[in-house]
Amino acid sequence: MTTPLAARPHRHLRGATPHPAGRQPRHPRATCPGTPPGHDARALAARFAHRLVEVLTGARPSGQLMRHTSLDGYGQLASLVRAGALRRGGAAVRPRLGPVHDRSPSPDAVEACVRVDLGRRHHMVAFRLEQRGPAGQWQCTAVEAR
Repeated sequence: MTTPLAARPHRHLRGATPHPAGRQPRHPRATCPGTPPGHDARALAARFAHRLVEVLTGARPSGQLMRHTSLDGYGQLASLVRAGALRRGGAAVRPRLGPVHDRSPSPDAVEACVRVDLGRRHHMVAFRLEQRGPAGQWQCTAVEAR
């Protein structure tokens, strides 16, 4: 006799120890309150710059950055996308990012800029990240592109 489907454990859960609350957290950051001390602001700025340039060139939908931006920051980002600030000219040219230059005016803020090469055209993208909310999540509060 076979066991009904509802009684069988899922393949990916076999041998897993149950979470004290009864289920596993969806994301590893869900269990971590805020950013650990000594967090590398340069790596954070570089990762965000890469994703931001993908949105500005049209390779990534802007909605994917919605939860990582404040309301004002998302408004600025959406207007840059509509205006085609980093619109690709002619053939599909993959953007090349230069080094990300960053500074921290305070422990909970990072301001950064990056040069973006699109074929023969060069652009600058600047943004500000701030730690916000009770969990201390980093959010983009301002974006500029030229």
